[in-house]
Amino acid sequence: LQLVESGGGLVQPGGSLRLSCAGTGGSLDGYNIGWFRRAPGMQFEKGFSCISHDNNTIYADSVKGRFTVSRDNAKNTVYLQMNNLKPEDTALYFCAAGWRTNYYCSSYESIGGIFHWGQGTQVTVSS
Repeated sequence: LQLVESGGGLVQPGGSLRLSCAGTGGSLDGYNIGWFRRAPGMQFEKGFSCISHDNNTIYADSVKGRFTVSRDNAKNTVYLQMNNLKPEDTALYFCAAGWRTNYYCSSYESIGGIFHWGQGTQVTVSS
């Protein structure tokens, strides 16, 4: 299984972007999918959202109400809809997958149990 991300770019504050995380070479069924981001100057990624294998979602306070994660099992793809983007959302965004018994969305800030990573896509929010 490999994860292929797309959808990043440059957007003005208040704008929207939708990131896609497509599974290739294997099914995402049974995996919990986390979203992480690495802000400029930071060494490590930080998790901010997760969608479980059975479609439960969780969000960090910093993105709650603005970001929505969903999954389309038929397309083997997870989406991150980002609305009302702010300059502080500027980061390199990653999706990551962990098997449902190894990686838990309740621990979405941690990389423990993550086995597959996307390549990352840059999101820049600037006027």
